[in-house]
Amino acid sequence: MAQRQRLSKEDWVEAALAAIAEGGVPAVAVEPLAARLGATKGSFYWHFANRDALLDAALARWEARTTTEVIEEITGAADAPEVQLRALVVRVIGAAESDRVGPALLATAGHPAVADVLARATRARLDVITTLLRRLGFPAEEARHRALLAYSAYLGHAQVAHSTPAELPATKDARRAYLDHVLRVLTAR
Repeated sequence: MAQRQRLSKEDWVEAALAAIAEGGVPAVAVEPLAARLGATKGSFYWHFANRDALLDAALARWEARTTTEVIEEITGAADAPEVQLRALVVRVIGAAESDRVGPALLATAGHPAVADVLARATRARLDVITTLLRRLGFPAEEARHRALLAYSAYLGHAQVAHSTPAELPATKDARRAYLDHVLRVLTAR
């Protein structure tokens, strides 16, 4: 009989994220995840006290991957604010097209654990955009309004990418032109 590879906590977290992407928060259930991983429930309980602990870990990983790590990378670069803003827009637009977890979380935004994570991620994302726009010389209120516009456009882009991807620019050149236009609109005086 072949021995099973011991699963790590991260294996369970990644499986929970895959389940969220496929079926939303309700799809995070111990028995189906164990079956998917070829594991026992005992393996799950080795790493987590209960399903909520797994959900919290998965949400924390999504938040770190899609928000905290991105912000640290962009703001950690010693680039001019216009270069940082462009890098941020390019990075998050590309990520939005492949992140199936984000839209699933938005669909269950009323869930208490999800609501907290979305609120933190949204605040952090708006804050970094606002900061970059302030560094470009926009007054505080104007920077915040533009940040909200940029974030709303990002969410809309993510929705289009998942629901009607053929509507997005298809070639690398068309994509670059689109992103250049977005940045011109966001930073126009």
